[in-house]
Amino acid sequence: MARVVVVGAGLGGVIMAYELRDVLGKGHEIVVVNKGSTYSFVPSNPWVAVGWREREAIEVDLAPVFADRGIQLHTEGAARVVPAENRVELVGGGSVAYDYLVIATGPDLAFDEIEGFGPDGHTQSICHVDHALAARDAFRELVKNPGPVIVGAAQGASCYGPAYEFTFVLDKALRDARVRDRVPMTFVTAEPYVGHLGLDGVGDTKGLLEAEMRQHHVKWICNAKVEKVEAGRMVVAEHAEDGSVKATHELPFAFSMMLPAFRGVPAVRGVEGLVNPRGFVLADKHQRNPTFRNVFSVGVCVAIPPVGKTPVPVGVPKTGFMIESMVTATAHNVARLVAGKEPDAEATWNAVCLADFGDGGVAFVAQPQIPPRNVNWSSSGLWVHAAKIGFEKYFLRKIRIGKSEPFYERLALQALGIDKLKAIKVEEHL
Repeated sequence: MARVVVVGAGLGGVIMAYELRDVLGKGHEIVVVNKGSTYSFVPSNPWVAVGWREREAIEVDLAPVFADRGIQLHTEGAARVVPAENRVELVGGGSVAYDYLVIATGPDLAFDEIEGFGPDGHTQSICHVDHALAARDAFRELVKNPGPVIVGAAQGASCYGPAYEFTFVLDKALRDARVRDRVPMTFVTAEPYVGHLGLDGVGDTKGLLEAEMRQHHVKWICNAKVEKVEAGRMVVAEHAEDGSVKATHELPFAFSMMLPAFRGVPAVRGVEGLVNPRGFVLADKHQRNPTFRNVFSVGVCVAIPPVGKTPVPVGVPKTGFMIESMVTATAHNVARLVAGKEPDAEATWNAVCLADFGDGGVAFVAQPQIPPRNVNWSSSGLWVHAAKIGFEKYFLRKIRIGKSEPFYERLALQALGIDKLKAIKVEEHL
């Protein structure tokens, strides 16, 4: 009997546990290590931040679902991964041994890399539901006392869709409150152009998002590096293509939501052979670590090089569907190892994104996510808002019932020509 330990119970970790249970059956142990027993649907955080969702509506208690599926849960959290000894040290003492490990921790949020940045400083965040609830209080104060707003993503960030989402969700919420006319808005981003998204654009995301910015009276600064943040003031260096400082902006604000750079979590950061200097987990085409061959990784914690050189550091996003493709490949490959075979599945890394704008939105499909692509498509309209609401309800139900991919989801994805796995290559050994 094999024991497979999954560290992290976010989007990747939860469906990883479900898929492992499906492919391995009841004859093997599945153990999840996470801080707490709650799953939170992060894509809904922009709605939480403006009061369109309550916390309870986007969270699931994993304990009963895991128990029903025969998945063990340690809620202490992981203090340190020790791959040389095949174990995970737990917060507060003790450890869990494993035969195979899947790291699905998500990122550590590097607010401390910029003076005055983040929820403990002077800017808000929507990266965690606790941050979104704090941002809601700040939003309500903004409605009472309107003033300038700054939204965007700092240097080194690798998830840009939520910054655009929140810009337009906030715009809609302020219009509903009848104070938008007293709130000048500026979008500040490390991207070289609006709609780059860390992917060098997808379809016409540049044109679509620039048009939305103009239509909603949002100014923007690209190639931006946030130097520091003080109460009511942000200092931003705008860089030229050659990397030199083109202009320095001192931007006043009454409210600001800025996404931070990501890095690996403390439990893995600095483990030689496991992670890169930034703390992201090294993985080959099978999601397997090159040094520790029984360790896999999925999601935002995976090391992916940037798409081309940019004047200001811009990371590559790991979208929800891309993570799901990593999960499916990893579950297949772990099952092969348990059966005494070698991994042969590769994730497509296809990207499917719905960016809700409150009363519209932008959707894109990138196959694969990293260019050059076979499919490079984007579109906008009210249908995106409706689709995002539908997806939220559907995905949360999937988590609550303990299913990774119901048959109708598989059929819908196939109809759209979106595959989670590349064609599996099997080597014949004579």
